[in-house]
Amino acid sequence: MACTTILIGKKASYDGSTIVARNEDSCAGKFDPKRFAVMLPKDQPRVYKSVLSHVEIPLPENPMKYTYMPNNDPSEGIWGAFGVNEKNVSMTATETITSNARVQGADPLVVYKKGDEHTEETPGGIGEEDIVTITLPYITSARDGVKRLGMLLETYGTYEMNGIAFQDEDEIWWFETIGGHNWIAKKVPDDTYVVMPNQLGMDFFDFEDAYGEQAEHMCSLTLKTLVEENHLDRRMNPEEIFNPRDAFGSHDDGDHIYNTPRAWAMLRYFNSRSFVWDGPNADFTPESDDLPWAFVPERKITLDEVKWALSNHYQGTPYDVYGKSFDSQMAGKYRAIGVNRNNVLGLVQIRPYMPESLKAIQWIALGSNVFNEMVPFYTRINKTPAYLAGAHTKPTTDNFYWTNRMIAALADPHFGENASHIERYQGAVSSKAAEMIKKFDREFLEQNPEDETAFFEAANQEISDFVQEETEELLDKVLYTSSCLMKNAFSRSDA
Repeated sequence: MACTTILIGKKASYDGSTIVARNEDSCAGKFDPKRFAVMLPKDQPRVYKSVLSHVEIPLPENPMKYTYMPNNDPSEGIWGAFGVNEKNVSMTATETITSNARVQGADPLVVYKKGDEHTEETPGGIGEEDIVTITLPYITSARDGVKRLGMLLETYGTYEMNGIAFQDEDEIWWFETIGGHNWIAKKVPDDTYVVMPNQLGMDFFDFEDAYGEQAEHMCSLTLKTLVEENHLDRRMNPEEIFNPRDAFGSHDDGDHIYNTPRAWAMLRYFNSRSFVWDGPNADFTPESDDLPWAFVPERKITLDEVKWALSNHYQGTPYDVYGKSFDSQMAGKYRAIGVNRNNVLGLVQIRPYMPESLKAIQWIALGSNVFNEMVPFYTRINKTPAYLAGAHTKPTTDNFYWTNRMIAALADPHFGENASHIERYQGAVSSKAAEMIKKFDREFLEQNPEDETAFFEAANQEISDFVQEETEELLDKVLYTSSCLMKNAFSRSDA
């Protein structure tokens, strides 16, 4: 999937939480409706079969319950996106990343080959369709997630290049696939944040640590051999740091339109005073290949700032398609972060200062991020509110995803006229959501409910009811405003 990811270490976040957020975006010309769901242990498959690659994987007999965000249309598989399990361990999968011909030639992707009357089919490896389902219910920490996925990748291979984040209350690990069977993983430094467009991102890796203590680095057992035997190490001086982006990644013209501008926009926002980002003397430009993978932010990062970054359309630059000083040669030159084909923004916040049952909050925004807002939900549940749970594949106003899609399509051609409606909605939802979470946290701590599941399901339903009312009101306003601006409007009425 075409996605954008932000990872925030616990010392870089406003409240000491680890925060992982990712936009899942459809391919161009396609939209994939999503739903908020819970996988109960009794429903988790014991033998998993991929729809796309046909690979079959036996799974352990002791899965945990977990939340996830599958596609409403199961014809291409589950595509679980992101979620949280019973141990308050979270993962988001996947960020499609880039590679190069040297890597692909050295360790080819494991691609499904259809059989015929003369030959049997050849299953492919694992991919985005599968990874949450075969990993999340079996891991007890972020490190454990890296190890399990690494084992699965080495065993079954993959047919695509992917980046995956694992998160618990202490650590965030970023995992990148290398070719068909190899991988690297790096712990996000606690005082930094990481931005990831659709490009292999790591710019420093310590093989000694990965093959030793594994304090901050892990990799496949064969990775160093792969590098040495296939001349992938491009350092002029072997004493320099090893840069995975140079060895395994890409630096082509497509990256400069599609990937590096998104990283530039986010870094420019969180570290606006640290470097020169614009003009002829800029330290970094939208097309720079050396944008850092991790930065210490200028101030601790809030949830609202993450939402803004993952909705970015190059505000304040000539590249903004909604900009008032519209320049047809510059506006839309670069791929924005907030686009029409955002499926879901999934953010998981794991709060170390709360008891186990309250630690994890799963924030969800559906549809185009320019026009939506994140909504928080508790994860210790057996079911989700109907407004987000419905597996609707056709438009309906009874569903959060589809209502947001309608609002975006109506508001986009009249952005300026609808901007105030959108901004008021976003402000109202975000502030009330924070208020409601604070209220439910307090009630849980005071009441110590015997039936925790029922408490959290009721809290989630109350949040959903509020959001549904606000979203329907926004649809009403945007529909009215855009209807008045239709090209066939006529100012004279009947006498």
